[in-house]
Amino acid sequence: MLGAMFLMATSAIGPGFITQTTEFTVRIGASFAFAIVVSILVDIAVQLNVWRVIGVSGLRAQELGNKILPGIGWGLSALVFIGGMVFNIGNIAGTGLGANAMMGIDPKVGGIISAAVAILVFLSKRAGMALDKIVVMLGAIMILLMLYVAIVAAPPVGEALKNSVMPENIDFLIITTLIGGTVGGYITYAGAHRMLDSGAAGVENVKDITKTSILSIIVTGVMRVLLFLAILGVVAGGVVLTSDNKAAEAFGHAAGEIGIRSFGVILWAAALTSVIGAAYTSVSFITKSTTPERTRNLITVAFIAVCAVIYLFLGQAPQTLLIFAGAFNGLILPFGFAILLWAAWRRRDLLQGYVYPKWLLIIGVLTWLLTLFLGWNSLAGLSKLWV
Repeated sequence: MLGAMFLMATSAIGPGFITQTTEFTVRIGASFAFAIVVSILVDIAVQLNVWRVIGVSGLRAQELGNKILPGIGWGLSALVFIGGMVFNIGNIAGTGLGANAMMGIDPKVGGIISAAVAILVFLSKRAGMALDKIVVMLGAIMILLMLYVAIVAAPPVGEALKNSVMPENIDFLIITTLIGGTVGGYITYAGAHRMLDSGAAGVENVKDITKTSILSIIVTGVMRVLLFLAILGVVAGGVVLTSDNKAAEAFGHAAGEIGIRSFGVILWAAALTSVIGAAYTSVSFITKSTTPERTRNLITVAFIAVCAVIYLFLGQAPQTLLIFAGAFNGLILPFGFAILLWAAWRRRDLLQGYVYPKWLLIIGVLTWLLTLFLGWNSLAGLSKLWV
């Protein structure tokens, strides 16, 4: 369960997570604290339902979908797999940039080495244990390094706390972007599917499922808060961030050379765990729970290798593809969430006779309505393809 918790959390903490948090902190300052609080509450509402339905049923999201309406689960699989592959090219690019900031090596070389590390995890004889250990270890390293930089940046914590409940500026677009980036696309199912593969499923595990689903979002939230405080400390001190990589620039201002190296480690760890999480979850959508683990691992290795080769030739995921995949991610959340809520509401037979709590279902439906708004916004991103 610890591995499932960190897989979900570290899948959410990728290169895009770091870029978004930095940009939004620079844009609205301490008011970003309110956006973080609201997004965490919505993320918890989503994950509480996703983990409970999948955990109690013992079925993956696409398997549930196919039992509710044959074929709909494979439609969800296609969306997750395509989006996961495009974003994984971006994640490998992120490992290259992290390796460059960390050790000064060529980004393409760093990206390929990092992809090889991810492949070795899945080639291990005990791949499941190796996966759990590496995401927990890298997650802990990211949090500790971020805590160090947040402390030396000396942020105005009191102002941040005040703005978390009484913000001077509320930007709903920022809030919806955070939610989509934390529980959108493959990330929604990363932890829950890992939980099934670890054997922790069934009504008897509801208490552990609930606790772990909340903790996974809290881990992500802690990382975002620490990154926010680190950037806020620099910006509040009067520094104007002007480079293309504002996060690295801010870390340099906060802690000098150590800060820049720390940023490299954090970016590399965030990107590598996202490579692992995207690959694992994407493959879990095109295989069955009965598929032998060795077969799944070899498909995952092939998935990472293909993404790495594409990255080697392109250097990064093309912006057009990222926009397209981002729109896919925005559609996956309401589409997949609707399947799970329908199972909770109308298909008790798929939940082993479990009586789903009404309060949780109501929270889930209200959150689903919000995800529809997110999905509509994401479709607007497709218009950029033709601008």
